[in-house]
Order: sequence, then structure tokens, then C-alpha cells
Amino acid sequence: MEGVEKMARYEEKAKKGIRAVSILITVSTLISLAENFFVSLIFCLLLIWKHTAWRIAVPLVEDRESAVIAWCCFGIVIMAVYGMRKRLQAVFRGKTWKWYAVLTLPLFVVEVVIYVANWGAGYGILYRSGGNMGLYYDQIFSYAGWVVLSGLSLFAVGVYVLSMDRIYMEQKKNSQYHEQVAVYQMLEEQYRQSERLRHDLKNHVLALRSLWEEQDWEKLGDYLKRMEGSAQLGMNEEATGSRPVDALLCQKRKMAEEKGILWECSVQMPKSCKIDDFDWCVLFGNILDNAVEACDQLRSKKLRQELQPFIRIHAGTVKKCFLLEVSNSTEASARPEIGYTEKENSQGHGIGLLNVEDMVNRYSGAMNVEIENSVFVISVLLPMGDAVHDIERAV
Repeated sequence: MEGVEKMARYEEKAKKGIRAVSILITVSTLISLAENFFVSLIFCLLLIWKHTAWRIAVPLVEDRESAVIAWCCFGIVIMAVYGMRKRLQAVFRGKTWKWYAVLTLPLFVVEVVIYVANWGAGYGILYRSGGNMGLYYDQIFSYAGWVVLSGLSLFAVGVYVLSMDRIYMEQKKNSQYHEQVAVYQMLEEQYRQSERLRHDLKNHVLALRSLWEEQDWEKLGDYLKRMEGSAQLGMNEEATGSRPVDALLCQKRKMAEEKGILWECSVQMPKSCKIDDFDWCVLFGNILDNAVEACDQLRSKKLRQELQPFIRIHAGTVKKCFLLEVSNSTEASARPEIGYTEKENSQGHGIGLLNVEDMVNRYSGAMNVEIENSVFVISVLLPMGDAVHDIERAV
């Protein structure tokens, strides 16, 4: 057992090490490319200025000028990277070690190429015309080439990093989508079992009465347990008007009650609309999973002990639209960025809101998320009729 724990700690340290190396190489590559771009651009402009304004036939960048420009550009680039820190943190947070390894390898090659090119540039001008154009134009073309090369490389690295993040998010969304399909299929099976129980209820009552008259309490108890397990009795307690939503709300309510979370629910589903049952489950399921998780974090960290974590659900038809509002306790203080999380060890949190956003956009709806006084509130507005295209005019 102790060996397993040591191995787990070692793996965790290795993952953190890979993540740190990946961040270091990525940031270093961005800084090197950006610095080379700005330094080469300023050198090129400075030489042109000296040649045209000061009438110097063969201008050169002096060592003092080179040092000042290099340090200024380095400072500007560092401040730019610092300003992007939140976006970079979001990109690197919650990924697997394989993702870090795949991201880092091409960037490491780029970093090596930059180092070799800079080393070569330190020993002379990279481009020479063989004396046909002169030293001035050799310098201009060399620095201009560096501007183009470093600029394109910087753009490519930025697109590559953001694309890798996007691909990862899409994979997580698809994975969660398939999990939701499995849950929905399970709910459908529960409905069929419940319908079969209702159909055979008369026969079950006769069988139970017979066991009761014979006073065979053990068989009677076993029979009742089988009925309860096969029918999932109580799953329709929410009575929203939609059996899939009833079953899902019942499931989430039980999860909340087991975690000591106060549950308040008032939902009335529309009798008929263009939204299918599976999308209703995607909408309610993802929102409520995040709500239960947020409340459970408060309870596990013993935050705000004077108040019990809560989840409040209100939904119904407003004019020609369906309005859903879910509020829950949270420890967060700022509006979250959809698709990302502040938790270091999370790989799927935040994906749920992306799925909700996709569902809302698919039905031309609107979604709003905000946090105020340690309460997370998400509101979703969906048009019910095909004729409703303008959400603001509808309400």
C-alpha cells in the first residue's frame, strides 16, 4: 500500500514537472520570437532613418543603441506576456500530461531554431549580396527577413497553442456528450420499466395481497424491493410535466440531499415545443451538475458555515419563451470564463457550460451568467415557437 502511494506521488510530481516545462518552453518561445520581431523591426527602421535623414551612406547600429533597443523590447514583451497571463493560465490549466508533451515538442524545435539563428547572427549579417548591393542593403534585407520570419513564426505559434487548446476542449465536450447520451438512454430504460410496472400494477396488487393474506412477510418484503428497484419509484416527484426532466431532477435532488445541500425547485415544462427531451436533459443536467459541485466545494472546505449551501431552480413559460434560472452558493467571486476553470486538478469542469451554450445557440436562445454576493446565477431563455426569432421582442 505504501509503495502504491509513493508511486502515485511520483506520478503527480512528474505530471507537474511536465506541465512546468511545457509552460516554460511555450512562454520562452513566445518571448524570443516577439523580441526578435521588434528588435529587427526597430533596427531596420533605425538604419533607414540614418541613411535618409542623416545622409549616412553605410549606417550601422552601434553597440550602445543595440543594447538599449534590446532591453526596451524585452521589457515590452515581458509586460505583454504578463498581460496575457490569464489567457495562458486558462490554456494550460487542467490538461493531461500527454497534451503538454504534444504541445511542447514542436515549440522546443522552434526554440532550438531561434537559438541557432541568433547564434549565427552574432557572427555576422545573415544575408549578403556578394558585394553587389552594398553593406547597407545587406543589413536592411537581413533585418527585414528576420521581421518576416519571426512575425510569421510568432503568429504560427500563437495559432498552434490556441488550436491545441480548442481541440482539447472539443474532445472533452464530445466525451461529455457521449456520457450524457448514456445517461439519457438509462433514463429512457427507467421510463419503460415504470410504464411496464403501471401496466402490470393490478397483477402486482393481487400478488401482494396474496402474500399478505398468507403472512409470508419475507417474500412480501422481497417482492416490494424488486418493485421499487425495477420501477425507480419516486423519480417523478418533481412533476414538471416532462418525464425525462422529472427523472433527471429527482436524480440531482437526491445527490444534493446526500451532500447536505438545500434544494428548492419550481419547474413547469411547456406542453409542446420544438426542443427534444435529450436537449432538455443536456440543459438541466449540465447546469445542475455544476451547481451541486460548487455547493459541495463550499461544504467540503467548510466555508460559510453559518449558511447552508443551496440550489434554487425556477423555470416556466414567459410569453412565447421558456425561462430557466438556477442560482446556487459558490466560493467564486468573479464571473467564470465559459469552458475554463480555476481548479488546478480539473479536466472537465467548465465544459458543461460550453455544452449548455451550444444547446442554447442551436435553438436561437440567450444565456446569461453572473456572480453576486457569493451566489452563482445562470439564466437561459429559449423561444418556444418557430415564429419567435427575436428574444428581446418576445419578452
